[in-house]
Amino acid sequence: MKTRTESDRLRQLRDALLTGLVERDLPVRLALIASLAGEHLLMVGPPGTAKSLIARRLHLAFAKSSYFERLLTRFTVPEELFGPLSIKGLEEDRYERLTDKYLPTASIAFLDEIFKANSAILNSLLTLLNEREFDNGTRRDRTPLIAVIGASNELPDSGELGALDALFDRFLLRLHVGSVSKESFPHLIGLRGHSTPEVPESLKLTDADVKEIQTVAETVQVPDDVVALLCALREWCGEQSIKVSDRRWRKIVKLLQVSALTNGRETVSIWDCWLLQHCLWNKAEDREKIYEWYASRVGASAAMDTSKLTRIVVLWESQLKRDQDDQSQMRDETGKLVFKGLKSDLATKNHATRYLAPPNAFVNRHKSIGQDRTNGGQGFRIDELDNMSVEDPYATDFKTWIKREAYLKDGKNYYVPTFDLSPVLEPTRHKQIYIDDCLRQIDEIKIKVTQYQSELNHHIHELETAIRSHLWVTSDFMTPAAVNLKQTQHEVQTLLARVSKTREGFELLPLEVDFIELVEDKTAEEAESQ
Repeated sequence: MKTRTESDRLRQLRDALLTGLVERDLPVRLALIASLAGEHLLMVGPPGTAKSLIARRLHLAFAKSSYFERLLTRFTVPEELFGPLSIKGLEEDRYERLTDKYLPTASIAFLDEIFKANSAILNSLLTLLNEREFDNGTRRDRTPLIAVIGASNELPDSGELGALDALFDRFLLRLHVGSVSKESFPHLIGLRGHSTPEVPESLKLTDADVKEIQTVAETVQVPDDVVALLCALREWCGEQSIKVSDRRWRKIVKLLQVSALTNGRETVSIWDCWLLQHCLWNKAEDREKIYEWYASRVGASAAMDTSKLTRIVVLWESQLKRDQDDQSQMRDETGKLVFKGLKSDLATKNHATRYLAPPNAFVNRHKSIGQDRTNGGQGFRIDELDNMSVEDPYATDFKTWIKREAYLKDGKNYYVPTFDLSPVLEPTRHKQIYIDDCLRQIDEIKIKVTQYQSELNHHIHELETAIRSHLWVTSDFMTPAAVNLKQTQHEVQTLLARVSKTREGFELLPLEVDFIELVEDKTAEEAESQ
């Protein structure tokens, strides 16, 4: 594993390469990490924006390295890149090139207007870029190539890019390079002296250094939060029609591992993912979209992000609302269903039978039932009939009526009142086991949100140190990162409050009553009172 001292060495090397440059911090950073990861950098921008100068500066970072530079045109022939054919080889019926001082023997190469590469050189160029190998006659030679810096004044149009897509895909890192800003222009024209910095030999990297970095980087861990971010980004790229090959995603992971390693860490950080904006775009305008997507998610942790947590909380809030709004038919203290319009002993469908009063019945000696035999819509109980007299107001009681039993048995004399038998509704009562299970799951969510909040606070605390000390992230990222982290912190605090409120709601849901136990308890109480 690279030590902090070795990270400091890379920082000093990076800063040495930046000597005398204006607003070219980012190209130097990307060129250096590309070479350490065994990848290539493509720079797109108008002429005179120091693209070739970046490549020459990169060459200075490596000890005993060779450099090759060429401007490609549509008329460029293979000999200009790969070397002339060997006359001696031809005399001996061997088709071989003299590659010394050409691209196959270069450590660092700068290929200007690379999209002008024609089909005669494209296949060999692709193999060299990807496999670091060159087919020379019947031999396939291993090349010392560390990195190629490609350059173009502009990207090919959509029709041309299709044919050059394989070449475009070989450049993992891509950067648009513009002219120096208005603010920095006075500094630019005020530069004096030699443009080539002196890089101490002690800072220069050897082939062994590069190989060690790439080998050890494979052991760097990629944590859940970074995996989650990459998965979400891949899905988002698909939605935005940004095509990214599976091979490219694998190379991106290796780049992130190298970034972590060179910063002295054994685990990829969310801050390393800042490099993603320079790895995924196919059109220049997509770079800003990717950057904004990443910047809004720098607080993601524990394989979660606020949007996922929010969706989970919303689902539980919706479930609580359904449970609170749900209604069921009320039961009385004995467990019988309650209907509207029924009171006291008529409170259930299983009420006692009621009767119509006999014709010509008297409630007392002076008051006849008259035409209302229904008792005002209530009907009469048997004991109420027993207190009536029939036909003879001076009879002692109803029992003297010899037809009493026949009257009671005749269904025509039953009084069936017209009641509103629609059910009486109340909030649905829930089983205790259901509420306990809901509370358990909500508590698990609260733990996740709290853990998220803790890691988010850690991100905020380490923000300035992490970005200022990062080898590859530029310091201008600090402001948007801080703003987004603070916003995320507010969202998480609000989310915690919503989780607590949802939990309180489930605690207040009405509980299901065990009517059998209630009846037994009531019976026992009555027995004790007697």
